[in-house]
Amino acid sequence: MTAALMASDGSYDPVISKLITSLKETENLSDEQDLGFLQNLLQSKELNALVNVHSKVAKINKDDRIAPLLSSSMQVLMEVLELLAPRCHISPQCKEIFHLLQTPHLQSLLLAHDAIAQKDFYPHLPDIPVEVDEDEETIKIVQLVKSNEPLCAGAQSAEPIVGATIKTDEETGKIIIARIMHGGAADRSGLIHVGDEVIEVNNINVEGKTPSDVLSILQNSEGTITFKLVPSDGKLDQRESKVRVRAYFNYEPEGDPYIPCKEAGLEFQRGDILHIVSQDDSYWWQARKEGEKTTRAGLIPSRALQERRILHERTQKESNGEVKSSCTSICSTPPGSPNPSNPCRGPKTKKIMYDTADNDDFDREMIATYEEVAKLYPRPGVFRPIVLIGAPGVGRNELKRRLVARDPEKYKSPVPYTTRPMRPGEVAGREYLFVTREKMEADIDAGKFIEHGEYKGHFYGTAADSVKTIVNAGCVCVLAPHYQALKSLRTAQLKPYIIHIRPPSFEELKKTRTKARARSTFDETNSRGFTDEEFNDMIKSDERINFLYGHFCDDEIENGDLTEAFEKLVTLANKCESEPLWAPAAWVQ
Repeated sequence: MTAALMASDGSYDPVISKLITSLKETENLSDEQDLGFLQNLLQSKELNALVNVHSKVAKINKDDRIAPLLSSSMQVLMEVLELLAPRCHISPQCKEIFHLLQTPHLQSLLLAHDAIAQKDFYPHLPDIPVEVDEDEETIKIVQLVKSNEPLCAGAQSAEPIVGATIKTDEETGKIIIARIMHGGAADRSGLIHVGDEVIEVNNINVEGKTPSDVLSILQNSEGTITFKLVPSDGKLDQRESKVRVRAYFNYEPEGDPYIPCKEAGLEFQRGDILHIVSQDDSYWWQARKEGEKTTRAGLIPSRALQERRILHERTQKESNGEVKSSCTSICSTPPGSPNPSNPCRGPKTKKIMYDTADNDDFDREMIATYEEVAKLYPRPGVFRPIVLIGAPGVGRNELKRRLVARDPEKYKSPVPYTTRPMRPGEVAGREYLFVTREKMEADIDAGKFIEHGEYKGHFYGTAADSVKTIVNAGCVCVLAPHYQALKSLRTAQLKPYIIHIRPPSFEELKKTRTKARARSTFDETNSRGFTDEEFNDMIKSDERINFLYGHFCDDEIENGDLTEAFEKLVTLANKCESEPLWAPAAWVQ
């Protein structure tokens, strides 16, 4: 036997060696030709090489050092081809790459990579053929290799079994397949379908048993599990969807009393990108976290279910008298005001630009669940506006000023409009664009301002056309508006990159501002430092902004040390210009 038949340590492959030994000891084979054929097959270089490859591939899952980064490289290749196709006539390099990516060898390599990354190398056991009488119903017997996929119990709920869930049919009382988990063993086999009736599990009849009884049988099984099933009338399409969503809430399956199986749930945080692989169930979707190495999908609440939950929680709070009075809801002022004791009084000295006709009631009524997203690719010469939102006094205007000063030819901020008279030393078009009150009122009514407000009898505002002018000039527009302006800014036309500037803890906030001798922005003369009350108001305001608008933000920066915060802002600004980023799907279409 040649060296190719040996393992890396010099010994024969134990599996093949055992088979050869058993074959030689067999005396029941009457055909010497068959015996010779099997011996030659087992001793062939090709078979031994395949066994060695399979053994190494099977170890991939246990070795994190060589774990795949993604399992959809072929899909990425097709997306790249779509992007390159219209550019082939422009650049010879694009044309060369376009043809290279279409070569069969490269595509076959990526397909093999994806199959390994998706763990699609496990054996697919075929149906065991059975003779069926014409008067009897069709039966199929399916064998699956038991894996470490979740098993759980619970009356009247679906139970995961090697990547599928079962339930009791309400009309017939029979055990049926309720759901196939994408990427699980049942899905990979292609032999079990939704609606199939379970007759036996490992030769144990399940008639009259509950899902929990079937679960006990599975838990006590070892190795291969055999199912006897009555096929459903029709096979549902199990193809994965390509929908990606950004989650707008945190979800922990362990704390969800309604999920069919906690172990099958997918935990995620607000802001995570989820790949929704199936929306067949109106209450429970199947999803994976984008970029995760696992192939089996998990259960998450559907948009309809989560909206119903949020509405139910709000109704409960209203019935418990937790809703504020009408005066508070109508006249609500942004937290951070120097006079929070009276909700119907605005700040005395701090000028805040926003539409005074609006308040937070609209935003409070929004139900944040999921938003469909897609990759938004940078376009040469067209830059997304950078929008910094945050609590009053947190430092977003200082960060904006430093970014513009870093490269004034690249980063620009729109000049605000005002109806007040020009002061000595001011230049029209530099500090402000000065207009008449009648003109500005007419433009406000026409919806030409992304934010506006009145202070000491004069209007102030930022026009939408000012932002568009900067973008059309090939510059990066930098804005630090009132947070309510997001309702006007977050559009498919502007495609802003929104960054939430957040304060650190109270102790860190006080320490850093005192060390930097920061002047209070709530004092019109800027002649004093911040008070402890203003620090607390800043933190409370940030919490409110995060609750109402945090899910709209692409990233956040904690502004403790101003130098570190500015460095992160520069990093995010460069990232926005050079990398494809997730954005609302409507912006990409």
